Amino acid sequence: QVQLVESGGGLVQPGGSLRLSCAASGSILRLNNMGWYRQVPGKERELVAATASGGSTNYGDSVKGRFIISRDNAKNTVDLQMNSLKPEDTAVYYCNAKGVITTRFVYREVWGQGALVTVSS
Repeated sequence: QVQLVESGGGLVQPGGSLRLSCAASGSILRLNNMGWYRQVPGKERELVAATASGGSTNYGDSVKGRFIISRDNAKNTVDLQMNSLKPEDTAVYYCNAKGVITTRFVYREVWGQGALVTVSS
């Protein structure tokens, strides 16, 4: 079974920085896309940033120029460096993996449990 474990959430002041990390485990042979989504109560989950195994990246419009996604294919990890944080960045951030091939199964999509990020003074 594939698991995504997030770490690094917490409370930060506006203008500050925070780094989220996500590690995938579970006899993984290949993992295509990894990324981060976020959700606030009453709203749909939205893309924050994603990266393909080849290195291409995609960012949500609201975080472009402030957030940076990075990935280690050998370790099956993905990080999200969040800079110049704003109160509207407050949300639960979910790690996501698409196209996960293990020794036994192929998973179309896997989600982490979520990490709360609160931006407040």
